[in-house]
Amino acid sequence: MMSIQRGTSLNWQLVASQFQGLQGRHPGTWPIIPRLFCALGVSLMVIMAGGWLVWTAQWEELASGQAEEVRQKQDFTGKVRQSVHLDILRQQKAQVQSQVEKLEQQLPSKSEMDALLSEINQAGISRGLQFELFKPGQVKLHDFYAELPIEIKLTGNYHALAGFTSDIANLQRIVTIDRIAITQLREGIQNFEGVIHTFRYLDKDEVASQKKMAEDSKKRGSK
Repeated sequence: MMSIQRGTSLNWQLVASQFQGLQGRHPGTWPIIPRLFCALGVSLMVIMAGGWLVWTAQWEELASGQAEEVRQKQDFTGKVRQSVHLDILRQQKAQVQSQVEKLEQQLPSKSEMDALLSEINQAGISRGLQFELFKPGQVKLHDFYAELPIEIKLTGNYHALAGFTSDIANLQRIVTIDRIAITQLREGIQNFEGVIHTFRYLDKDEVASQKKMAEDSKKRGSK
């Protein structure tokens, strides 16, 4: 037992002695054991550095893949929700389209405006009212429709004036009245003033002209 311990102690002393006096010496002149340890250390450092570079790229790729997976899951969830409500959206679209068509039917064309103005005039005459003023103003063009204001002055009794406004409200076309003023002229006779607004849809040429004007205005604003 003592011989084994002594042999082991001698071996360690021999190994330790090879690491002594290495400072300042070229590694090529070192004893075999220090050179082996040095080569092993360098190899481990190279392997660790290479592994770090490779793993870093792989980690970045993994993180990118995980982010892409999350995005695709969110897109899929959104599309599933949209598909669930697709039938409802289609019904709502059909309802909106139906409402738009009804409104378009209430707007006369350019050629039908004269007939609408005649209807308004006839509504007053049929109630026994006397027109003091019936003055169409300047047409105001909007994106898809035109507005024509008409200044009116009527005289007649109160019930006739009320019936006239009711007739205007019940026309098949969209007609509104604002800036209403009623004054007493004499007993049983009132003077009615206001502005009637009639509307019509634009024809294709007018729509194209409005779009061109909007585009030109946008270009001038961007300069």
